Amino acid sequence: MRRASALIASAGLLVAALTGCSTTGSAADCDAPVSAGAATKLVTVDGDFGKAPTVDFPTPVKTTTTQASEVIDGSGAGLVHGQQVTLELSIYNGTTGAVIEKSAYDGTSQTNYVLADAPLKGLTDGLLCAQVGSRMVVVVAPEDAFGPQGGSEQFGVGKDDSLIFVADVVKAYLPRADGASQPVANGLPAVVLAEDGTPGITIPSGAPPAKLQIGVLKKGNGAEAAEGDNVTVHYTGVVWDQKTVFDSSWANGAPATLVAAVGSATQAGVIPGFAKALIGQTVGSQIVAVIPPDEGYGDSAQGSIPAGSTLVFVVDILGIG
Repeated sequence: MRRASALIASAGLLVAALTGCSTTGSAADCDAPVSAGAATKLVTVDGDFGKAPTVDFPTPVKTTTTQASEVIDGSGAGLVHGQQVTLELSIYNGTTGAVIEKSAYDGTSQTNYVLADAPLKGLTDGLLCAQVGSRMVVVVAPEDAFGPQGGSEQFGVGKDDSLIFVADVVKAYLPRADGASQPVANGLPAVVLAEDGTPGITIPSGAPPAKLQIGVLKKGNGAEAAEGDNVTVHYTGVVWDQKTVFDSSWANGAPATLVAAVGSATQAGVIPGFAKALIGQTVGSQIVAVIPPDEGYGDSAQGSIPAGSTLVFVVDILGIG
């Protein structure tokens, strides 16, 4: 089972809202924002990837600049800003040596983390350009953890305490759809992409279709989403009649993980048309779905969505599980 690290969640409450994410970079040209230094050299880590590490360091370990070093090499593309990753984490107070949090290292307590400037800029900077299979040591400077106010009484972290993270990068989700472009049937909304992958959606003139319409804009070659799967996506939703965006994970600064099932029957599920649009699609694909009211919210208003609305979604399928 994956969850949010309690310390990371706490940091998110103390730090300002997420900033926008860019998704440029690759293993070949990735330029890590931080590097090893005197602080990371004090931390000794033994053990196999994915197993509980033996971590040793003298106290106090303090730094005014975040540092990172790789203990175990990974492979594949370097991690980029805005990407979601799955981690096994051990977290320590660098001043006292106390364990703040530690994964079970049996797959039951892995952390899903989005590489953004909040809630923990230092952890993000330390993981950028790492690869799946890497074990990283990141020593986070106080201001890069809980911000200028520093510290967390809840976790026994003083305002001048550095944090030490030992992070195993178990999995990385795509930062954006990377499938091959496909021809799309006439009548569907037109989609253009910004440099970072954010879609711009142009709604056709005229009445919306009465039935669910699904088009594949990019065809990925990853795993296929089955009913009931947890699917990580980036999406933008538009109301057909108003031609206005009512929700966007891109604007929110992080992908979303949804269940590919109808919400009325499954906790954390989605509206029927969205579920149908996800099921059977492959990781790396980008789809456009036009969802009529009877496959959406019907005659009920939902926030800024008027009753009886036809909805348009453009969805990047970034990963499953």
